[in-house]
Amino acid sequence: MAKWLNQGQKEILMLLARVMGTVVATRKDERLLGKKLLVCRPVNPQGETEGAYFVAIDTVGAGVKEMVLVVSGSSARMAANFKESPVDSSIVGIVDEVRMEADESRALATATPAKSKR
Repeated sequence: MAKWLNQGQKEILMLLARVMGTVVATRKDERLLGKKLLVCRPVNPQGETEGAYFVAIDTVGAGVKEMVLVVSGSSARMAANFKESPVDSSIVGIVDEVRMEADESRALATATPAKSKR
């Protein structure tokens, strides 16, 4: 999974991923019948893939090559009433755009130093 964690943070609550394909499973847990399973891969905010593939339940009608928001663990089971289902990852949004503000520490490091008044 993507490594965008603050020091000491134990789990990813929501991540960006790209849908890479679909999963067809003719035999599966009955609580998953009629649910769309998609193969996803984490991406960074620039959309570059990183990390291992995983399978997620689609709750929003996502398609192949779309960037999506994924939740995992108990948050995944809360999405679309999967509380009693064997679900560990759920797609909960389709991303239209990611905007990142300039990193202040980097901006300060690359800013031109002020001239002294001597």
